[in-house]
Amino acid sequence: KQWYQRRVRAPVIAARVIPGVEVTVGSDVEGTEKWPYAGTAGAINAMGGKHVVTDVSEAHIDTKNKVVTTAAFMCETALHEIHDGVGEMVKEVVALARQ
Repeated sequence: KQWYQRRVRAPVIAARVIPGVEVTVGSDVEGTEKWPYAGTAGAINAMGGKHVVTDVSEAHIDTKNKVVTTAAFMCETALHEIHDGVGEMVKEVVALARQ
């Protein structure tokens, strides 16, 4: 359980401290083996954030708040797909930093 809590901290904390922030933890459909932590999306929305559904290989950019998130380890999938999503997130963070 502690490992799970570490995974979801950043998007949930962002939702708690930045009103209206858009973040992703992947899917918001609970009860699937691929997305066992999809319930986190509801918590994000309940705290005033906005969860955006993405695939694990994608990143979501909240341009207004300059926040970039990816589903990463929230999805039970191949490591290379998680790597792709993290790579997209890093690419978008670098692009925001250059603005």
